[in-house]
Order: sequence, then C-alpha cells, then structure tokens
Amino acid sequence: MITIRRFEERVKVLYRAKEITGAIHLYIGEEATAVGTCEALEPGDYVTSTHRSHGHCIARGLDLKRMMAEMMGRETGVSRGRGGSMHQFDISLGFLGGNGIVGGGIALATGAAFSAKYRNTDRVAVCFFSEGGANQGVLFESLNMASLWTLPVIFVCENNRYAATTPVEKSVCSQDIAPRAEPFGVPWSIADGNDVLDVYRHVSEAVARARQAGGATFIECKTYRVEPHCGIIADGRDKREIELWRTPEKDPIARFEHMLLTESILTPEEIAGVRQEVERDLDEAIEFARKSPFPAPETAGDALWAD
Repeated sequence: MITIRRFEERVKVLYRAKEITGAIHLYIGEEATAVGTCEALEPGDYVTSTHRSHGHCIARGLDLKRMMAEMMGRETGVSRGRGGSMHQFDISLGFLGGNGIVGGGIALATGAAFSAKYRNTDRVAVCFFSEGGANQGVLFESLNMASLWTLPVIFVCENNRYAATTPVEKSVCSQDIAPRAEPFGVPWSIADGNDVLDVYRHVSEAVARARQAGGATFIECKTYRVEPHCGIIADGRDKREIELWRTPEKDPIARFEHMLLTESILTPEEIAGVRQEVERDLDEAIEFARKSPFPAPETAGDALWAD
C-alpha cells in the first residue's frame, strides 16, 4: 500500500513537470482494495483493471521500473510506451490490462473465467470497476453469463463515491450496489474498502468458492478517491469531505499501520524501513525510465507482442 501511495505521489510530481503527459488517474486513498484483493489471488489468476490502474498493477506485482517507463512513454515500458497510464499490461502475471472504456474490463474478465473453466483449470478471474462502471449494461450481461455458466469470476466494485465528478447519490438509485447481483443468483457482499484485511477476507472467500466450482461472486468495496478524477479536471468537491477521508481513522495506510503497531507486529523503525525501501525502489524506477529510449517512429506499426 505504501508503494502504491508513493508511486502515485511521485507520478503527480512528474506529471506537473511534464515528464509524464496525457491523462493520469490517481489511486490515492483506495490502496486497501487493490492490495486486499490481489493478496487473495495466486500467480496464475487473471485480473482486469480500469483507467485508474496503477494501484492494481502494483498490487499484482508488475515491475515498477517498466511501469514508470510506460508512464513516460518509453520503449522499455510494459506496453512498450504505446499505452501510457491507462494501458499497463503484463500477460505473464495474468494482468490483462487497464482500459480506457468505463466498465471495459468486466466482459474481458468474464471471458478469462470462461477460458479457465473450459480448460479445466482452477484459475479465477477478478475484474475491478467503479460504481460508475456498475451502471454499464455490460455488467448485467456478464453477471447473467457468469451465473448461467457457473464461471469463476469475482466482480469487485470499487465504490469510491465519484464517477468522474458525479457523486454516487446522483448516479445510483440505492445505497448499496452489490445487491444488484442477487437477481442473477450471484452471491454478494460488502467490504470496508479502506480496511485491507476486511477486503482480503471477502475476496478470499469468493476465490475459494470459485476454485471449488461455486461460480461468481460480487463484492462491493466502500472506499474514497482522494485525488481529482484525473490530472486535467478541476476538483469541485468540498475540501472538508476530502480532508475527512485523509484522517488516520479513514486513511487505509494509517489504519493498517495503527493495527500493526498496536498489536506489536511491526515497530515504528520497521515501518520507517519499509518507507525508505519504497523510496529507493521508486528512485531507481524513475532513473530507469528517464534513461530509457522513446519508441522509434518507424516501429509505430509493429506488433507489441509475438504470437
């Protein structure tokens, strides 16, 4: 979670310095949902992401150097500099990519789950999407198919309260989104998206069920996006609301650190050591990206990956 937070904060600085261009969608405040979910998975499982993909990438284990190089549009990036912020990708880790289409990863994860079942494996697929993405018709089509065919897919709705600049109260007709799965016969639950252990418990149960041919699960994680929708849109939210979600009682990292210290699992010195290690890793990633070449113009039409 610290790596995700600091990666995003460093990206924010690089964006303002114009070393990163295009649209960026930061994940600050939602770290517990990505980490709690991905920690419940195994290396062979599949993950689809959103336009706000950096946290999912890091939680899934993508290489920080290649991620940063992709952010800077370099040939050494995970998508060879062609995708940028929204299109991080690593098939070797089962990470099937971010997506510029809202809700675009939902059907892709459902397809990956079908593939896993068709090949008689015990692999599962997870798709991340927001409360805004939950209003896309593809979710209902995918829920129907996942239920009909008992597919091993976990639908993880990151309810961060805002679809771009639209508050959830103006786009969703009910307090909770997870019960939308009920008419399709898909079990659902609601997790505290800012409590990494609570997310892990919910997702672990869903993963175990899917591996045992129990089918799909819908999990809504209640969280909050602290940063504006993206780097080019002004934030019109009430500053008091944002500061409330930054408090130690709500911030996912502060909450987890408090638990680790209170239960004597880690010492303050050990946590400081973790933070120092993260800074070294990010320094190396930025340096790697800066030294990497831009893609040669004559390779623009080349396939990114060999068959």
